[in-house]
Amino acid sequence: MDDLLPRLSERRLAELMKAFRVVVVNGPRQAGKTTLMHIYRDHHSGEFVSLDDPVQLTAALDDPRSLIEYGTRPLLIDEVQRGGDPLVLSIKRAVDRDRSRGQFMLSGSAQFLTVPKLSESLAGRAAFLDLWPFSMAERTSGSADFCDLLFTDPVSLRRAGSSPWTRDDYLDLICGGSYPEAISMSVRDRREWFDAYLRTVISRDIREFAHIQHGDSIPKLLSLLAARAGSTSEISDLARSTELTRDTVRNYLAYLCGVFLTATVPTWSTNLSTKAAKSPKIFLTDSGLAAFVLRVDQEALRRPGNSALGGLVETFAFTELTKLRSTTSEPFKIHYFRDRNGREIDFVLERYDGRVVAIEVKASASPSSKDAAHLRWLRDSLGERFVAGVVLHLGDRSVSLGDGIQMLPLSTLWGHAR
Repeated sequence: MDDLLPRLSERRLAELMKAFRVVVVNGPRQAGKTTLMHIYRDHHSGEFVSLDDPVQLTAALDDPRSLIEYGTRPLLIDEVQRGGDPLVLSIKRAVDRDRSRGQFMLSGSAQFLTVPKLSESLAGRAAFLDLWPFSMAERTSGSADFCDLLFTDPVSLRRAGSSPWTRDDYLDLICGGSYPEAISMSVRDRREWFDAYLRTVISRDIREFAHIQHGDSIPKLLSLLAARAGSTSEISDLARSTELTRDTVRNYLAYLCGVFLTATVPTWSTNLSTKAAKSPKIFLTDSGLAAFVLRVDQEALRRPGNSALGGLVETFAFTELTKLRSTTSEPFKIHYFRDRNGREIDFVLERYDGRVVAIEVKASASPSSKDAAHLRWLRDSLGERFVAGVVLHLGDRSVSLGDGIQMLPLSTLWGHAR
């Protein structure tokens, strides 16, 4: 596996295996979870078991206790959800008898591993690591410390100078997405890949834990969510547009989040305003998939005034921030802010100690100082809690607007590396 791109999560996975009895690798299908498990085994040790193998699946279903007691530790079990409750409960009993660290690594359906019965059985025993498709830092071997620097040394983010990335480059990135298998495909082949990917997730992954009566409505629901990226999605509006009941839409949204096709960004609440928005934003977790369900490509986005561009750029920025968050030195939460007075900030990142950085995303190569108006308002309102404000854009220049606010090219997220 020497020709594989290094994953930023490799080091964090090794750290978690030293600290916890069980580590669960979460993430969407085709993000590279199985490959990451093989890399860990090759660099460390362990016995790999895939429940996609009919023989091993039969063993897991017929005699889960014997399966988990077989082989050396750690035992790496891929597609663990296929073994059902008895397998996970057998793992619980095993790690309760032996409290040694790093005994099991599990991967599979997030929904399966987060239902109350199973999450309670692993509580206090397991750590969860989210693995997403490639970040740009991984693809370019660029820096992955953007979020850390925002909180510790935001001025340093301007020192790299101008960006070599052009607007057309960004559009190619956005439409290409970040799934390892799809990024090197032709446009036509990638469309077929995304189509097959969605059909597999709907027909296999979601149906493994949910009864779906209107599976053909899920792509339409995804396209509505992609079109409204950056805006709140009200269930009543989605129900009318899909001709589904509100309860059905609510359930389907939970299913999509459960298989990592979508992610929610909650509103950021503070006593600054009692009129803040309540509904979360919902993003698709890959900009290429979002472009596919919207039926737009690079050429369409290059035409001025395309209505999908803003949401796709914000989706791309959100997915990159999410990937960087999983490997940052100090964790933070991602929120958005919007109030009834028209003030809106795309992303508010908050650390445990209450310090905040705020990010606006603009699908423009020539942003203006006006684009930072709400960042300045938040800075003045928060005082010392406010660390930095950034306007990310599709241009090539880094500019200081003074007093902690700056405009940076989107490629600053990965240190401008090509």
